[in-house]
Amino acid sequence: MTRALGLLFGGRARRRWIHLILGGALAMPYVLVGSLIVGPLTGVDDVFRSLPLQLGSFAVGLPIASVTSLFPLTRPLESATVRALCGVDADALAAGPARTAAERARTAAWFTLHLGLGGIISGMSLALPPFAVVLIALPAFAGLRDTRLGLPEALDHGWVLALSPVAGLAALCALAACAAGCGALLARWAPALLGPTPRDRLAAAEARAADLAVRNRLARELHDSVGHALSAVTLQAGAARRLLDTDPEFVREALAAIEETTRRTVGELDAVLGVLRDGDAPGTAPAPTLASDLDGLLRRTRAGGQAVTATVGLDPAALPALVSREAYRIVQEGLSNALKHAGAPVAVHISAPGGHLEITVENPLGAATAPRPGGGHGLRGIADRVRLLGGTAQAGPSADIWRLSVRLPLTTPATAADAPPRPLPEGTA
Repeated sequence: MTRALGLLFGGRARRRWIHLILGGALAMPYVLVGSLIVGPLTGVDDVFRSLPLQLGSFAVGLPIASVTSLFPLTRPLESATVRALCGVDADALAAGPARTAAERARTAAWFTLHLGLGGIISGMSLALPPFAVVLIALPAFAGLRDTRLGLPEALDHGWVLALSPVAGLAALCALAACAAGCGALLARWAPALLGPTPRDRLAAAEARAADLAVRNRLARELHDSVGHALSAVTLQAGAARRLLDTDPEFVREALAAIEETTRRTVGELDAVLGVLRDGDAPGTAPAPTLASDLDGLLRRTRAGGQAVTATVGLDPAALPALVSREAYRIVQEGLSNALKHAGAPVAVHISAPGGHLEITVENPLGAATAPRPGGGHGLRGIADRVRLLGGTAQAGPSADIWRLSVRLPLTTPATAADAPPRPLPEGTA
């Protein structure tokens, strides 16, 4: 019993009833237009005095409503109303306007169904409650039987009069049942008539993929810049603490390197956060590249006491901007990996043989370079960058050396972004 009352008078049923009443309100202008057509055809001045003529005006107005529903904004407005009042999942409804003929036809069918059922339920909601109230109050107020309400003469019988409250309550329950049934019907048909087409689903999937690609890129930028900075600052601070009493000049250089590293990292962090906030970051610091920032990267790494040798067999300024930027991040991550896991000298080799950029970062293999439980994200980020540029990458031990080798084309293929991932071997990151 409680469940039945909930279906008829619960919150969802009431919201769907409101949705139907809105449909009836939208149908009224079309009914008036229909009356202007039905009246002259039947020779009746006021069609609203006759129920059959009212129904005829309603029937004539619905096709007109279906034509006006072809406007682009009809589908998003109806979808928003269905989401708010009918309890239909937002993913099951299309948010954009109808563009193809099939989408417009489905929208027209939905609009006609909404206005048709809404008009019927609205008419019942206007007529039945007053009639039901009169029936319920009739036994208690004898004066109602003497008024000109057009009540049937059968009400003069006592047993009929005693049953009139039951008939009034039954009329109200019937109205609620009709409203609940029509509301459930509309909720069931909404995904079929207002739902996204395969093209809409493809566009949504492409938008999600683009958003995920941006998030992954920002995650790589944050990991590479902030992770390297923290590793470098930790190493520099540790070296400064050990030599505080014996080599003040080295401590001064280490503190200066810490200051430069943190200031630069804050600038890069602001740039990434600007992209997150606004989708673009005008006026923020440009992304570091091999041409503009390789020397500073090596200098900051050496300031912490790490022995780094670099062999650059090309002019970094001649590299394409995209390759130069990604190559900088690869070198940065290779150095960061060595800072975290190696205490021996690190060698960096950069060259450009045969139209490719080759980057190698090597350090002697020791216990410190053993893989950590759970791994890290550095090598995965390098693999993502290399894949997007259509290159190759390898990382792992070779004899007694840990080597990161990357080969990038200087002209990025158009299909590089669609190439399958080339994961690096398990290792430190």
